[in-house]
Amino acid sequence: MPDPNAASQLLLQHMQSASLVIDPIHDRILHANPACCALLGWPQDELLALRASRLWAHDLGALVTFTEEVQVRGNAWRDGLGLLRRDGERLEVEIDGSRLEHDGTTLLGLLIQQRRRLDALRGLAEAERYQRQGLLEWQGVERIFRQFERQNQLILGAAGEGIYGVNRNGETTFVNPAAERILGWRADDLIGHNIHDLIHHHHPDGSTYDGHTCPIYAAFNDGEVHQVADEVFWNKDGKPIPVDYTSTPLRDDGELVGAVVVFRDISERLETERRLRQALSEVQQLKQRLELENAYLQEEIRGEYAQHDLVGRSAAMQQVIHQIELVAPTGANVLITGESGTGKELIARAIHDNSGRSRRPLIRVNCAAVPRELFESEFFGHIRGAFTGALNDRVGRFELADGGTLFLDEVGEIPLELQSKLLRVLQEQQLERVGDNRTRQVDVRVIAATNRDLRQEVRAGRFREDLYFRLNVFPIESAPLRQRPEDIPPLAQHFLSRACRQLNRPEPSLRLADIQRLQAYSWPGNIRELENLIERAVIISPGTRLRLDLPNDYGNDAPSQPPVEQEMRIFTQGEQRRQMRENLIAALTACAGRISGKDGAARLLELKPTTLRSRLESFAIDPRDYRPGRSQPRRYETNQTPR
Repeated sequence: MPDPNAASQLLLQHMQSASLVIDPIHDRILHANPACCALLGWPQDELLALRASRLWAHDLGALVTFTEEVQVRGNAWRDGLGLLRRDGERLEVEIDGSRLEHDGTTLLGLLIQQRRRLDALRGLAEAERYQRQGLLEWQGVERIFRQFERQNQLILGAAGEGIYGVNRNGETTFVNPAAERILGWRADDLIGHNIHDLIHHHHPDGSTYDGHTCPIYAAFNDGEVHQVADEVFWNKDGKPIPVDYTSTPLRDDGELVGAVVVFRDISERLETERRLRQALSEVQQLKQRLELENAYLQEEIRGEYAQHDLVGRSAAMQQVIHQIELVAPTGANVLITGESGTGKELIARAIHDNSGRSRRPLIRVNCAAVPRELFESEFFGHIRGAFTGALNDRVGRFELADGGTLFLDEVGEIPLELQSKLLRVLQEQQLERVGDNRTRQVDVRVIAATNRDLRQEVRAGRFREDLYFRLNVFPIESAPLRQRPEDIPPLAQHFLSRACRQLNRPEPSLRLADIQRLQAYSWPGNIRELENLIERAVIISPGTRLRLDLPNDYGNDAPSQPPVEQEMRIFTQGEQRRQMRENLIAALTACAGRISGKDGAARLLELKPTTLRSRLESFAIDPRDYRPGRSQPRRYETNQTPR
């Protein structure tokens, strides 16, 4: 069976009509049959070496227009597109062009007929022979172009973009399979109908789309290419499809006859962009949040809010530690009550640090220090322009504590009108910034503290009962220092060591007489007062002897007078042994179970270490029982002033 390609080459070589194949992109002549070489007066090798534009040097604009028309429509015919011969003579010719696809390259195939008047002297027979010969040639060319058209149809069907054509009346002329798939319409349903009324009838917002303003129609009115990236087509089910499209005008012999529309469904791209914008927004929010957390933590560091031990061996302190270990792993809200200065914030920090939220910050709000008009902004944040002075968006403390713990100190100071909003956040874990209508989800555990009797505040109508019950899920009471005198020695020693480190002073010894004086005082200011007194004592003590400047119990700051000698009392042997045992235990407690050394109990009691050990053995006292952490489930520390 003959090779079809060889047959096509044989036909082109022997046909009397001139044929050319050019590469319009690279301006090259790829093929010229002998009839073409004879018509133009060039040897074939010289003609193939020329630039294609050399043959139309006198009218390049007409060549470009014709080439574009062929590429858009697939074929075109032009009368009067002149060619230049080798000798410079211009030939008036008729050209039939077709778009060819070869190895991914778009080529231009041309059949050229010279315009001539038949010489009457050649006779009718010669004219008929010429016509028969021309008919055969055109039939051969028609077969070739049918092959080209079939290839073009295959390419059109394989295209991933939707492609359709419209005439000047807006009626559909062709639709490729991709357009059918995207739009949900069959080609038979669209061809011959006004496609704007079927797929382009409304804007994305649902308003009517007037055909007079349609960029697709504009292409065959103004002859310009129109590109649109933010519109929708409507599929057969009435659902909008986000698309971008290009409408390219079609010309026939210079006259605008319609347009070709190439479009693509950009739903996935828009979704990707939306997710990207959302991710960028989340990154920006996290960045802002981290900046605020960093600023907050820097403030905490400057305020010396680092974690240390909850110091104490009293039964009250052991009960608090037990409660901390019970509630810390849960997400329950906690209400810590107690007098000012009893260490309520230390308890809150211990709960947070032993919970699953310890990797997130503990955010503290002193409700007594927030101005009444700024409570809502402080808690929930605000957006720019929400009120005078709101120059930027601000994240509130609830958002800042998202995933962590919010400590509301002095919660009884919250204004009554704001308590309902606070209750909503605690119940629903949702909030809105001031001036914003967007609801934000938060995950916050609340620990509240107060020195007020909130039950009495509820009865007086100054505190919401439902908010009280929401906060008081797990109550913890922080006992005042006067109710746990056994905690005074280790606390005093702890504050003494820390104050000496901070002030770069040598650490004086804490004598038994000093401890007895401290335990005899009522401590209305609780642990905070003890800390301040020890720090003042370090400052005013010039040597190694600590000078305690204890106020009296009546509230003035004058140094207490030495006690008046009491009437001499005679103690029994048992009372003496009991006093001696209590004295040894007090010394071990103050020295954290240490016996020897400058911080040891032997130095405090002015005994030799060996003598002290003998006495401890005689009283069956084990100094290890008085070391930090002994018989305690867990110990917590703080170097801050307790509340």
